[in-house]
Amino acid sequence: MSVVPDEKAAQLRAIEQSGWGQPYRFLQPHNLAFWVYVLGVGGGALTMLRYFGPKAAFYSPALAGGVVLFGLYLVPWLLLLRHHNRFTAQPAKLLATGFVWGGVAATFWIALPANTALLSIWSKIGGTSFAADWAAGLTAPINEEFAKGIGLVLLIGLAPRLVRSAYDGFIIGAFIGLGFQVFEDLLYVYNGATQLYGVDQLGSSLQVFLARGAAGIVSHALFSAIFCAGLMWVLGRTPGERNVVRGVLTMLTAMVFHFAWDDMGGLSGGTAIAAVLPFALAVIELATLFYVLRHAARQERTWMRDLLGPELATGAVDPALVDAVSGLRKDRKKYRKHLHSRSRARHYLEAATDLAQEIARANSSESPGVTHARSELARLRSKEPVNRSGP
Repeated sequence: MSVVPDEKAAQLRAIEQSGWGQPYRFLQPHNLAFWVYVLGVGGGALTMLRYFGPKAAFYSPALAGGVVLFGLYLVPWLLLLRHHNRFTAQPAKLLATGFVWGGVAATFWIALPANTALLSIWSKIGGTSFAADWAAGLTAPINEEFAKGIGLVLLIGLAPRLVRSAYDGFIIGAFIGLGFQVFEDLLYVYNGATQLYGVDQLGSSLQVFLARGAAGIVSHALFSAIFCAGLMWVLGRTPGERNVVRGVLTMLTAMVFHFAWDDMGGLSGGTAIAAVLPFALAVIELATLFYVLRHAARQERTWMRDLLGPELATGAVDPALVDAVSGLRKDRKKYRKHLHSRSRARHYLEAATDLAQEIARANSSESPGVTHARSELARLRSKEPVNRSGP
């Protein structure tokens, strides 16, 4: 069975459009985006040192406790995001670059001074009561979401061939937001310890961790994943994917969610709604997140299917495996039922993804990596029970 020319052309087009397999290089002294990034992170680091520096030694138990707790908190987040970074996956170094921007530059270089300035303005305009109810929600969604969005724009400048689709924006935005979330939480740990004048610092950091950690499920990582997916729809860096109306509405949705969390007290008006509102908002936000994720992944799923299409002729994959590796959760669940084994299905999906990645790296040519990935699929197939005809 030979490869159809149209399938080969679609494979080459997917490699070109997705940029998958392209190397990422952070150090780019001839690139303006690199220097803006360095300026932002450097400025944020200096602001952070000035903020913590004078009293860091005295409050070191609280800060150390916060670093350990939120460091552990990162582990399940990274595993979750690694799972979703599964189509034309972004390099870990690029995602780390986004995380650092969110944690250092967006938090300390932009958001901290901008929020401080704008919060004081709302107090002068509406008074103390108005500021207590509404100032946070009228400030943070603007300063913080755009601060994180700037990080995505800079990563486009640093890796224009890698950051292409709305799904790229979603994944990178989640990492930027996660960085912002963790570093902001450390700021809360420090501020909580100072408000108690250093009494029971470890207990104070644990309280902040429990409160902020629980709320973090629907916090900055979610906001910026949605916001940055919308920003990519506005920019339209993939042929046929640009949708300005959808993009703007998606960005505004993220900002509205951010507003609602920050001004929950004002929205509830001190009534019994305050006990229900956080849970209602969480349900709405998670439903919206998965809706955006599903729509943002359409292009990526098409690319994955096009990358593996010619491999049907080689026998390395079959239609059921291509449907599963390029499909939604229901497609992977169907494939697990088809194999009657969750572990075998996982191994096949991982091996097919590795094959797609090697094909992209080799620019659709034969290479040792492609050969090895095909042989791995053949090895898995050879272990199938004798009454099975394939994966």
